[in-house]
Amino acid sequence: MGCLANILWLIFGGLEAWFAWTIYGILWSITIVGIPLGRQCFKFARLSLAPFGKDVSVEGGPVSLLANIVWCLFTGVEMALAHVTVGIGLCLTIIGIPFGIQHFKLAVLSLFPFGSRVI
Repeated sequence: MGCLANILWLIFGGLEAWFAWTIYGILWSITIVGIPLGRQCFKFARLSLAPFGKDVSVEGGPVSLLANIVWCLFTGVEMALAHVTVGIGLCLTIIGIPFGIQHFKLAVLSLFPFGSRVI
């Protein structure tokens, strides 16, 4: 079921999420200071291609908190709003509920990517 769900996920917003994370990763990686932020974007771009069967644990310390604040100011809020909007739209249909839940999971990661670990 996980493989089929991941294939259907690409149709229901996965490719768009992957593209957005990749573009933000490239933009953040232009400067040396932004490379750690870009690496997080690329990590979540991989996750957005196949989110079913994966879980996220949030851990972190003061450095993660500081990085998350910078992230939210420049990128996180837009990404989270996009994922929430698509997630709500998908949850309006019965078939789209599992895909909407995955968008909500990615929305939380969009706000707090640092200190998060994909399991």
